[in-house]
Amino acid sequence: MNILFIHQNFPGQFKHLAPALAAKGHKVLALTLRVKKTATWQGIKMVPYTIRRKPAQKLHPWLVDFETKMLRAESCYAEARNLKDQGFEPDLIIAHPGWGESMFLRDLWPNAQIGLYCELYYRASEGDLNFDPEFPNRIADQEPIRLRLKNMNNFMHFEVGDLGISPTQFQAGTFPDAIRDKISVIHDGIDTEVVRANADARLEIGEGQVVTREDEVITFVNRNLEPYRGYHVFMRALPQLLKQRPNARVLIVGGNEVSYGAIPPKGKTWKQIFIDEVQSSIPDKDWERVHFMGKIPYEDFLSLLQVSRCHVYLTYPFVLSWSLIEAMSSQCAIVASDTAPVQEVIQHDETGRLFPFFEPDKMVEQINEVLDSQSLREKLGRQARQKAQQTYDLKSVCLPQQIEWVNRLSAMPPGRFSF
Repeated sequence: MNILFIHQNFPGQFKHLAPALAAKGHKVLALTLRVKKTATWQGIKMVPYTIRRKPAQKLHPWLVDFETKMLRAESCYAEARNLKDQGFEPDLIIAHPGWGESMFLRDLWPNAQIGLYCELYYRASEGDLNFDPEFPNRIADQEPIRLRLKNMNNFMHFEVGDLGISPTQFQAGTFPDAIRDKISVIHDGIDTEVVRANADARLEIGEGQVVTREDEVITFVNRNLEPYRGYHVFMRALPQLLKQRPNARVLIVGGNEVSYGAIPPKGKTWKQIFIDEVQSSIPDKDWERVHFMGKIPYEDFLSLLQVSRCHVYLTYPFVLSWSLIEAMSSQCAIVASDTAPVQEVIQHDETGRLFPFFEPDKMVEQINEVLDSQSLREKLGRQARQKAQQTYDLKSVCLPQQIEWVNRLSAMPPGRFSF
């Protein structure tokens, strides 16, 4: 088959599926902003598209989000048109529609089956909106309207998709009931043979310092340090945590940018805002045991999980991080917020310990119990890894399910999601 992937940062969530399909002999192409010129990666031809026009000036603010997606859709369509003119006819199109690129491809290839990666449908309730009262929306009564318009991109894709795929039940459950039965819940997959415990692991943390499994290491990982992933809650727990754990080292991984939610005040970063809030409450000697690692290579990230004695994870009701499943696969003893996406994978006192998101004291209490009991850590870590292997293993569970999903997609007549 001819298979076309669409992802602005390809391979993204398709980093295992796309190469697997190429390895099976299918002709696989990808349209992406990731590359500037045509390149080949693991048997896949990656074709760039470029944004062809600038956003309009003085557009209504509620329409800005949709316009950015439409501009990408127009640009991706133009490059797809070039592929069609060159004779390329996809049997399947597999797209992450979140940035809009795939919006018009049904118009170009009406007979192709289209599979959509359904990452999130924006909701005015039971989600991330107004979850955190510390960061209220400036015009609260308009937020449901803004989100309804933000879902315009989703609605446009409901008319062109044949099947959907979503990594978690929580994320699939954000979509309207009318299309939920067309969305298969299949995780992207974690290679549990690679992501595993290592008793001999060691990690350099700067200035000649090295930590191993013999050290009391507490880890916290975000792509970027920001409130959506509970960075502020974790930082506010540090004075108490460092006081009660005089031998602990706290390793914090994450960048200074914003992945989700509001940007910080001009000239500041969320990282520094919450450092400034708590540092005066922490003696210098204790502060020396806090290590901000920034963004680290994946090999170092795995070593970090392998030396962790307690891994802490928080999130708003939002997209679940791969890092949590990787921590489970690494046999970490996990302490996590009791928010809905986390509850799907962490069962209290079975695969980890849960605490209320907004209660750092309860977080410290759970961390102490985990650190004070080797038998508890071993039980939680062992059962977390078993859960990761049984439910999220790439080779034995997720990739076979993804391939089966592709086979079902290819067997369908072009149908559309539709209501």
